[in-house]
Amino acid sequence: MNDKVVITCALTGMLTDPKQHPVPVTPEEIAREAKAAFDAGAAVMHVHFRQQAPGKGHLPSWEPELATAVMQAIRDACSGVILNESTGTIGANIAGPLACLRAVRPEIAACNAGSLNYLKVRADGSWAWPPHVFDNPVEKVKAYLDVMRETGTQPEFECFDVGIVRCVGMYAKNGMFAGRPKYNFVMGVESGMPADPDLLPILQKLIVAASPWQVTAVGRAGIWPLHRRAAELGGHLRTGLEDTFYLPDGSKVASNGALVEMLARYAREAGRAVAGPAEARGLMGL
Repeated sequence: MNDKVVITCALTGMLTDPKQHPVPVTPEEIAREAKAAFDAGAAVMHVHFRQQAPGKGHLPSWEPELATAVMQAIRDACSGVILNESTGTIGANIAGPLACLRAVRPEIAACNAGSLNYLKVRADGSWAWPPHVFDNPVEKVKAYLDVMRETGTQPEFECFDVGIVRCVGMYAKNGMFAGRPKYNFVMGVESGMPADPDLLPILQKLIVAASPWQVTAVGRAGIWPLHRRAAELGGHLRTGLEDTFYLPDGSKVASNGALVEMLARYAREAGRAVAGPAEARGLMGL
């Protein structure tokens, strides 16, 4: 087991409305939140870009100029930080995310590794949002991987279900990417893997041997036992306002810093130290 933990902070997410929750939108706001997470122990920042027009901050943006400004603001605020760019989109048109990858050339970028029916029902049985497919067919995955190879970017394979974890090994055998895959187990999405700590040993059996892995836990208080178990089993850790607004006691946070502080505490309680950016680069082969 690695004695060091790499902590990633997902600073803002894609669709959360800043009128309802305290998510950063502007480059200055995102950089300020990155600094709070960095000071608390996060070596990696997972970054989404949001539209800057008044009243549009809840919507994603794929403008390369904005992407460049956001990433530079984070670099200026956090010396040596590792940048991880989001790429998730619905539909076949991925020109925007690819343009941002080429503009920013991040060290890491998300590569959603398979498709998922994205569903949630309310207590009365009605849909919480219109059911849709988060579509990531093989040709779309390959298009992302081809550009990541071009930009020198390490893919982080986002796995929302067990079968998607298994697909990553097939991509490796097929030669779609080189090197050890880096897995991100996304757990807690209602129609994907539950935020159940007992799943982690099973998932560890399914990854390519000796590959690094982390957990993205989506939800409220119930996600924290999953974070603790990931720390105990040797995984890397991720949190942030994209994933949750709540600490283990149910209190709501106003900043990413408090969430990262809790993960750093869990790492130390598991007998592991929190990796700085240089150490994280070594652990992840950047």
